Amino acid sequence: MMHRFDVIIVGGGAAGFFCAINAAQKNPKLKIAILERGSSVLEKVRISGGGRCNVTHSCFIANDLVKFYPRGEKELRGPFHTFGANDTIEWFKNQGVALKTEADGRMFPTTDSSQTIIDCFISATAKYNIQVLTAQSVQSLFKKDDLWKVETKNDQFICEKLVIAAGSNPKLWQMLEEFDHTVVPAVPSLFTFNIKDSRIRELPGIASEAEVKVLGTKLSSSGPLLITHWGMSGPAILKLSAWGARILAEKNYQFKIHVNWLAGQDREEVEKIIMGLKLSNAKKNIRSHSPFPFPGRLWDSLTEASGIAADCKWADLNKKQTTALLNELTSGEYQVNGKSTFKEEFVTAGGVNLKEVNFKTMESKKHENLYFAGEILNIDAITGGFNFQNAWTTAFIAANALA
Repeated sequence: MMHRFDVIIVGGGAAGFFCAINAAQKNPKLKIAILERGSSVLEKVRISGGGRCNVTHSCFIANDLVKFYPRGEKELRGPFHTFGANDTIEWFKNQGVALKTEADGRMFPTTDSSQTIIDCFISATAKYNIQVLTAQSVQSLFKKDDLWKVETKNDQFICEKLVIAAGSNPKLWQMLEEFDHTVVPAVPSLFTFNIKDSRIRELPGIASEAEVKVLGTKLSSSGPLLITHWGMSGPAILKLSAWGARILAEKNYQFKIHVNWLAGQDREEVEKIIMGLKLSNAKKNIRSHSPFPFPGRLWDSLTEASGIAADCKWADLNKKQTTALLNELTSGEYQVNGKSTFKEEFVTAGGVNLKEVNFKTMESKKHENLYFAGEILNIDAITGGFNFQNAWTTAFIAANALA
């Protein structure tokens, strides 16, 4: 049986729902369907932010907001002027969903539950008679005259306007390549570093401000670094993984990093501090107290790695130990062997080539009435609500064009 709609949106995630609802709000006469290949919808929304849904980030200046996107920075500047974080807050407020801002700028529903966002979307699709059809895995796409034909395992659909909002779906990517679109291959973009090293083995849970550099590249990052059971995580590492997604994939996630545990201080400054401590703390044990603003257990581990005995006093610190300590503090070398997914978040770099999309409408430059929204595009961001903001913005702009 053939089902006919004005608009079909492939993908029952954040971008798909937001696009459908906004198109219907602007033009209630549109007959819209969302096709989801799985048995349930909005699964990424459900698990994001530890089940709280990190809706967006309190960055309200478009030119600043784009800086959180390793891929998509240039293309999103205009769209963020059209629909940015402040517009997201206002949109959800108009649907009866209040958001709150946490100390790090992340924004969540005041209920601290992703179900609030899901209920909002499901309620809106019912209100506007948007059909949400699950278990509809797309098998083929055809274009004949001015209509798109979508075949799934169970049904056939026809529509005037087609939106692809299906994220990292290899089968759909292949179909788009058959329509002359270039698809950049996917690689993980948000991950932690697997490191087995005696210096950090007993320190999971310890965090410190740090600067991290990937040796042999220009990649560097700074911010809180978290030691975990499997290695290193935290914003400093996650930013590196995002900006270095392709470079680190090419290295098969085998590389070395330098860690400066005293972010903002270089080797010369730290050496002056240590020389001063040799005079002012001459009779005190070196390892008994950390003179730097990071946890004592980390200090004890780094001093031990520098060959400093538990009873060694500052006055007895020799030149070899001083050099070793300076190295550990400002340029400690760690071998990375592999990666782990960051919590439940799975973000990829890759998708439809951005040069082939009109970012004023999100329409394909290759095919009329074919639109894209969300992670199907070669856009990704660091953690903090930015990937959802890309979904809301591109979906909103596509909805405007559809309506």
